[in-house]
Amino acid sequence: MFLVLVGVAFNVLIGYGPAGLVVAVVVAGAMAFTSYWKSDTIALAMSRAQPADEQTYARLHNLVEGLCIASGLPKPRLYVIADPAPNAFATGRNPNHAAIAVTTGLLETMNRVELEGVLAHELSHIKNYDILVGTLAVTMVGAAALLADVGIRALWFGGGRRGGGNSASGPIVLLALVLIAIAPIAAKALQLAVSRRRESLADMSAVEMTRYPPGLISALEKLRANPAVVQSANRATAHMWIEEPVPHRDDTRSASKWTHLFDTHPPLEERIAALREL
Repeated sequence: MFLVLVGVAFNVLIGYGPAGLVVAVVVAGAMAFTSYWKSDTIALAMSRAQPADEQTYARLHNLVEGLCIASGLPKPRLYVIADPAPNAFATGRNPNHAAIAVTTGLLETMNRVELEGVLAHELSHIKNYDILVGTLAVTMVGAAALLADVGIRALWFGGGRRGGGNSASGPIVLLALVLIAIAPIAAKALQLAVSRRRESLADMSAVEMTRYPPGLISALEKLRANPAVVQSANRATAHMWIEEPVPHRDDTRSASKWTHLFDTHPPLEERIAALREL
């Protein structure tokens, strides 16, 4: 529905008719599909992840194998990122084409039950098809941003409403312009809200998988206490990590809900508190 409104506003501004709208949406969709199909390759390359040798990282492989047997999931490919900051992420388009990457800092920081909790969280993302959900959200953001960019550029350079065939009145054009201007921001906020929701769901699913809430709770507490930030992380991949890979801020004195509107994750304090209630 949101994209339909943005599409209508786009058409009001440039007057190219349905053909222009279809072309813009198809281009945005093609870009999103390509990113989705190659999501694991792109994410792993951007993070400088290397395959985890089964002998060197035997504990990692054993924990993942045990969790996969218990949850009925195929074993994902495992990777290690040489970085002292403790963190991890899952990627891949479905459970049969998935991968989990962990930092060396995570392996060194976490004990067995804590590491199991983190890995269960990442396997939950795979099991819950969070990559697919995230891709749909990214598609919406990409389409909205593309329509907004084309619409504003066409209007700015005098290319909008060609041929005089568009009879929309001034107030309608103004409303369309406002909608086009705020569309990328609104779409991004919605995408991040979905990301935060999926993170909370993955926490709960991880506890169901391990049947031991203290393991993940202790892991999240260690992540909260560690100020290190993954050097290879960036805004494009921030939503994938178990903890938002940005410098920490004091979440316990939260001013308002607007403070976290553009966060990719719920505050660690909220996630820990929710797990303690189980």
